[in-house]
Amino acid sequence: MIPFGIGYQKVSNWVGVNSGGESMPQTTCRAALCAIAILFAVATPTAQATPRAAERTDACHTWPATTVASGLGALENLEPDGHGGFYLSAIEDGRLLHVDAHGHSDTVLSGLDHPAGLRLSGRDLYFLTGNNPGTSRGTLQRLDLSSGEATTLLTGLSSPNGLLFLPDGDLIFSQLSIPPKGIDRYNPTTGLHTRSWSDTPLPNGLALTPDRTALFTENSALSTILQLPLDNPDATSTVARLPGLIAGSDDMQATRDGTLYVAGDTAGEVYAVNTDTGRVCTIARGLSKLALPPNGPTSVRVGPGPNGNALYVTAFDGALRRLQPPPGTDLTPVV
Repeated sequence: MIPFGIGYQKVSNWVGVNSGGESMPQTTCRAALCAIAILFAVATPTAQATPRAAERTDACHTWPATTVASGLGALENLEPDGHGGFYLSAIEDGRLLHVDAHGHSDTVLSGLDHPAGLRLSGRDLYFLTGNNPGTSRGTLQRLDLSSGEATTLLTGLSSPNGLLFLPDGDLIFSQLSIPPKGIDRYNPTTGLHTRSWSDTPLPNGLALTPDRTALFTENSALSTILQLPLDNPDATSTVARLPGLIAGSDDMQATRDGTLYVAGDTAGEVYAVNTDTGRVCTIARGLSKLALPPNGPTSVRVGPGPNGNALYVTAFDGALRRLQPPPGTDLTPVV
């Protein structure tokens, strides 16, 4: 994967069109988009490192990793099913999958255009498609898990990626697009779609703060972790910066003790961020192989494990892994 910004999106062999309407190869499209992203990121005032970011360290314990399932295709996102299993999006295969608590997998829905973010509400699974840089064919859809019927709620979205429910029941979703379109908001009851509800540039993962009054996201070009209040979503502040030159920050999960867990797909790592101090610990390494694009971690979620809650990780290499926390770690998720 070519570093910075839009290059973090997982796409198939053909992802864009040139001025003549012809498809461009994956690497060509990414190179053009990422060059723009680099210039944009340098000029982004909210993404500057703060003094707290200097406190980050790699002197943290590595959590033991277990492969729950493999060979699932390039995985972009996951969502707990409430019964020890997970729903997953296989972005290149165009499928939504279900993996049960024993690691057995089934296809839930197929024939999709690069599915990405997932969120479950009762028996409705909300999901995004069209996670392709340089396109505006993304959708927000709802799958009735009882009937198997999918309903399209929104169309024409620009590279939608992360998805999250707000406390009032609205959905928000990030868009990794150039020019930036930030975070949109959608009311499933009324159908009201608020475009660029937050103009935060190059957001990816989305998570609520423990008090549920603010939102964690990131500037993917700089791997900076950002916070913004729900009542003023353009008032962005920087919480921390992930280690290294190119972490490839992706999806995230917040817990009630103030820790934010973040997938780093380019670095092949998973991070634990103390959102009060800005300290960053690397809790998993080596979860990717040298490749272009990189095939590292894409999403993290808390779910039940053999010894209490564990952190589950999807990756572009097709594996679902479980990270077992050290004793005493509070992994109560913010929901």
